[in-house]
Amino acid sequence: MSTHRSPRSLFAGATLAIATVALLTGCATASPASPVDDPSPGATTLSSVEDGGSTADRTDTTTEKANEEIVTRLITDAFDDPSSTTAATTADKLVASDAVAHGDGLTAGPEGLLAQFTAAHTRIANAQAVIKHTATDGDLVAVHYQITPTPADERTGEAAVDLFRITNGKVVERWSFDQAVPTGTPASGNTNTMFSNLYQPTGGTFAPAEEQEEANRQLAVGAYNTLFRDQDPSILDTAFDPNYLQHNSVAPNGTEALKSIFSGGTTFPPNESVISLADGDLVWTFSQSVGAAPGDAFIAADIFRVDDNLIREHWDVVPTAPAS
Repeated sequence: MSTHRSPRSLFAGATLAIATVALLTGCATASPASPVDDPSPGATTLSSVEDGGSTADRTDTTTEKANEEIVTRLITDAFDDPSSTTAATTADKLVASDAVAHGDGLTAGPEGLLAQFTAAHTRIANAQAVIKHTATDGDLVAVHYQITPTPADERTGEAAVDLFRITNGKVVERWSFDQAVPTGTPASGNTNTMFSNLYQPTGGTFAPAEEQEEANRQLAVGAYNTLFRDQDPSILDTAFDPNYLQHNSVAPNGTEALKSIFSGGTTFPPNESVISLADGDLVWTFSQSVGAAPGDAFIAADIFRVDDNLIREHWDVVPTAPAS
């Protein structure tokens, strides 16, 4: 179940081509995060791009709820004080000893997760993890959260998305994305933050059925790939609300900015959604360059709100650390 509780791009010196991608996905001039560990016996091989990377039943809500509780407990027990006995005990219980980690500087196993949290405290004194959105779909769980010493201020700290694959009650694979939250007036002129929820459906909120969640996933992934893999901007007229709400601080709301850049003949390296989840009215996509191997660098994590067959709202997190 998607949870709504309580993205900065580096554009200095960016080429127009990269900026085009950034208007929707937040892609930046910095190199994306890349895997550090080679696949081990604990790693689960991704299924096809068409399947969205899940290797389990996307309709098994009982297992999905249990998987979400595992990730929530890991963050609750381990983030605030990753050096504590509680953190070590929880990580040892819920993370496989050979769990593969993808992301610049990340290491495998429970110790790697604790090291990731420790590094966040090194970057941000008195950091707390404030969960904004979660999703669970098949064997995948994603969490969108703010790393900040002041949870009441969404314009502080970092934005992060972590993605976990869980098998038999343990994390066996994980990815991590984080970037600094921009301060000051957003370049787009938008007043919304990287985390806020603004869209209000005219028919009221409701929990979509599994079939609708999957339809939303197919729509958002198809729209993303049509735009950034096939580079066909006509999808903006059919899959997006013309006034969709944008939480990337560089990009303004609506589709007109993207249309104007595509119509100018700008080209950029194609990329596509490789892993995707749908939960509630949110679809999460994790993208790579077209033709990339499963272990190659990921470009960004994107979240789309889909309602009545249109993309209505968008968030993203773009890793800013250079690839190793």
